[in-house]
Amino acid sequence: MRIIRGLVLSGLLITASVWAAKPLEVFFIDVEGGQATLVVTPSKQSMLIDAGWPGFSNRDAERIAKVAKSAGVKAIDYLVVTHYHTDHVGGVGQLVAKIPVKNFVDHGPNNESGRQPDQLYKDYEEAAAKGKRITVKAGDSIPLKGLDVKVVTANGAAIQGKGPANSLCSSAPSYPEDKTENARSVGLLITYGKFRMIDLGDLTSQRELDLVCPENRIGKVDVYLTTHHGLDQSNAKELIHALQPRVAVMNNGARKGGTPSAWQIIKSSPGLEDLWQVHYSIAGKTEANSPETFIANLEAQCEGKSIQLSANTDGSFRVVNTRNKYSKTYAAR
Repeated sequence: MRIIRGLVLSGLLITASVWAAKPLEVFFIDVEGGQATLVVTPSKQSMLIDAGWPGFSNRDAERIAKVAKSAGVKAIDYLVVTHYHTDHVGGVGQLVAKIPVKNFVDHGPNNESGRQPDQLYKDYEEAAAKGKRITVKAGDSIPLKGLDVKVVTANGAAIQGKGPANSLCSSAPSYPEDKTENARSVGLLITYGKFRMIDLGDLTSQRELDLVCPENRIGKVDVYLTTHHGLDQSNAKELIHALQPRVAVMNNGARKGGTPSAWQIIKSSPGLEDLWQVHYSIAGKTEANSPETFIANLEAQCEGKSIQLSANTDGSFRVVNTRNKYSKTYAAR
């Protein structure tokens, strides 16, 4: 009996060890200048951040469903809608027709009005009625097993707390006030052991500063998904250089995002090792694009290749370009 119990206990310990060794997976899906980022935990729970564009013969919903299937995901546990703009929420209706979504997470009602915003929000509400809708505020968490997903911004508010002083704030320019949905984006800090990644949706610069000025309440991160597709209304130097990411991933399109001035701010961030891009930026030309090895899609008319990331609890992670299968491993700090 003791031998059997010992074998059972040994088996449990081995299983637990193998389970603990499984990585967190993140898929930066090409939706042509929108956002669709799929996060898959070691226990196969899933969180999709935004659902890309509507139309285009179901292009974005099909790309998301294809990546989800390859990751072993049969349903989306949490769909986080960062804000109500077409390139982020427009694809939700087509998505739910292809893959079940259990929980819809957002910042509350749409703050924009008019014919198009009203219809966009109505379509989202109809889709969200198929699952459970959750409204979050800054400081809330999304309950994924083994993962800490903290809401750091929502509906124009940022998390509060203490942090080290940010010397860049004293010389920060006066960024313009943004009254659009961009400034109300749900921003997430994702932590898996020592690994940290941040995604702020389309948060614009004035609201970005709320997180790091006068004190940096986020700290350093390993991976920064460039805000607002790499546009210069976002990606404030005061934010990025305070976060000091080791790797940045730009979810731009061929003709959207990847603004040269924003690209340079990201590229010059202290400690940045690499900048990966979902698309080659036509506006960036040779001066403001990463080497082709780090770009998932080189042509404007493309197959929609993605960038994939797997992270370990010790803080090490690996990034793969699915176009050319090039990969790079970043050791734990």
